[in-house]
Amino acid sequence: MIHLDGKYGEGGGQIARTALALSTVTKQPFEITNIRKGRKQPGLKNQHLYCIKALEELCSAKVENAELGSTKLKYYPGDIKGKTLNIDIETAGSISLLLQSITIPCLFAEKDTKIKVKGGTDVNWSSPTDYFSNVFLPHINKFSDSIKFTLKNRGYYPKGNGSIDMIIKPKYSLKNFENTEKFLEHIRKEDKRINLLEQGYLIQIKGISHASKDLFKAEVAERQAKRAKLTCSSLNCPVNIRTEYQETLSTGSGITLWAQFSKNKEELDFLNPIIIGADSLGEKGKKAEIVGKEAAERLTAQIKSSAPIDNYLADQLIPFIALFGGEIKTAEITQHTLANAYVCEQFLGKVLEIDKEKGIIKSIF
Repeated sequence: MIHLDGKYGEGGGQIARTALALSTVTKQPFEITNIRKGRKQPGLKNQHLYCIKALEELCSAKVENAELGSTKLKYYPGDIKGKTLNIDIETAGSISLLLQSITIPCLFAEKDTKIKVKGGTDVNWSSPTDYFSNVFLPHINKFSDSIKFTLKNRGYYPKGNGSIDMIIKPKYSLKNFENTEKFLEHIRKEDKRINLLEQGYLIQIKGISHASKDLFKAEVAERQAKRAKLTCSSLNCPVNIRTEYQETLSTGSGITLWAQFSKNKEELDFLNPIIIGADSLGEKGKKAEIVGKEAAERLTAQIKSSAPIDNYLADQLIPFIALFGGEIKTAEITQHTLANAYVCEQFLGKVLEIDKEKGIIKSIF
């Protein structure tokens, strides 16, 4: 059994989420202690418990100590079947964080997996679902036959009630291989590596500015978008930001932006995309213009770093580099990224090399 220390690095929940995903894929059980010891309220939260419940359904996993607030957990994975998963986090717990544990195993299931999740779509301390679908998913789509993601309703803090639908059609199935070593050997021969060391040419910036319907008269979504567009104007490229309002249980707003690049200055490469993202959330007393400006300044800073991967995406792509191989350059190697690398190497061995000064992460196989 693999033993993990949950207080490694910044001591957040990422260690548990990545461990759940890789344990399921490699069929290696694990034990983790000190879960979220670096947080004010340590232990498992609702979104972690629903990750575990979903994986219990997906692969008949067995668990010990899966309770709210528990700082330890034992997890024993089974075979990944693929099925319909209906998950209600019951709070504004982050949908995108929950999906980090589920998405990777579903790529290797015996059949398609249909996922329906209710929870928070745009909440603090996590990537919005707009980032998940428009920045993260395009980078991993090549590891599947197809991934379809639909945002049904937005859910803001504290009541949540946002919802998404997702269908993952797997390209590979673990059942076709006698052991994990044979499986890894096969997928690495396919050469689906993520190789992103240069930005290329900035083609366009896109985005979604959103708000709850009770903020319609105040034109919050439009004001966020207008300020973001003004801040991005110095980049000298087309900027297209869509605005939308929805009926939600809690008042809220936010904006997600993403920049698309091309190596040849003419067309986007959808098989090996270069996309950088940034976002900002509204809150009571915070002007809509500040929200739009924050997101745009964050995006601009990432673009000016000349790295083709933003900090948050680097963190999320680590398991895919560890599994499939590749090399990426990011603006900054964060503690989150290092924690993810630590978990990957507990399950897969010494597979990564990280150059903190250059911001380069690469596989060594």
